[in-house]
Amino acid sequence: MDVPVTASAQSVRLERFFATRVRPAADRSPMRGIQLRMLRQFADSGGLQRLPRGTRTWTAQYGHVRGAWVQAKGASVANGILLHLHGGGFTFGSPRSHRSFALVLSRRTGRPVFLPNYRRAPEHPYPAAADDCLTVYRRLLDRGIAAHRIAVTGDSAGGHLTACLLADLRRRRLPMPSHAVFFSPWLDLSGELAAARDLVRHDPFVSPQAIQRCRRAYLGDRDAKAERLAVLDADKSGWPPTLIQVGDTECLLDDARRLADSLRSAEIPVELQEWPGQVHVFPLFSNLVPEGRQAIRYVADFVSV
Repeated sequence: MDVPVTASAQSVRLERFFATRVRPAADRSPMRGIQLRMLRQFADSGGLQRLPRGTRTWTAQYGHVRGAWVQAKGASVANGILLHLHGGGFTFGSPRSHRSFALVLSRRTGRPVFLPNYRRAPEHPYPAAADDCLTVYRRLLDRGIAAHRIAVTGDSAGGHLTACLLADLRRRRLPMPSHAVFFSPWLDLSGELAAARDLVRHDPFVSPQAIQRCRRAYLGDRDAKAERLAVLDADKSGWPPTLIQVGDTECLLDDARRLADSLRSAEIPVELQEWPGQVHVFPLFSNLVPEGRQAIRYVADFVSV
């Protein structure tokens, strides 16, 4: 697709808001204690809004992992399903925080979306979240949902969980999903790529300092370059066709570029879209910026092929 050359006026305003209100707070947030509890509550408040008539939501459990299904009016499992791994730096975010986003994805793709409530750090450090995502995928297969009917998507830290899941599937010789979609993925858990990119262009939203705090919460003293964690270096042969969407304001831009390069080296079909003037996981703000709506429409086209 042709990505817009310039950002819309709505996107310019959104970037300015994040640069002046959100990034300063992210630089200071300790990602623990009462501040983390307040952040979790704020993120989850996005799921309090009433869903449109005809929307179906229900909880389900796969293995020990609970989660929520979101199905827009007219969507059907006959079209396949989306397994969406939410972001939040491994420390916040939940099926509730991403319910509205899942609804938009369901409406556009015509598929129900499952949001696993994977365990979060620091209460449950690595490998809890990664193990939970693998458990859900395997149980979906056990329930009779064929792998080629599943598309896996992930935003931010959920992008790392998506890549980790795909690498796990390859190592275990389990069937791959039909497609993978990454929204602004955080993939280099050391944070080195993000810190270097932020010096080139100051990210209006994501703070490299916050990334380091999330890394410590998730990994503790573990080496971010250990095999299962170093997803950029994983063997990607056999991975599904992949779409990566990222804003060019992001300190995670080089994470996305490195993923695309590694997939091309493995001869996996991949499309990297760098959207001008867009903030971190801008499709989450599709109700505010036209680029978000355009990006999600493209995701729907991509997973339908």
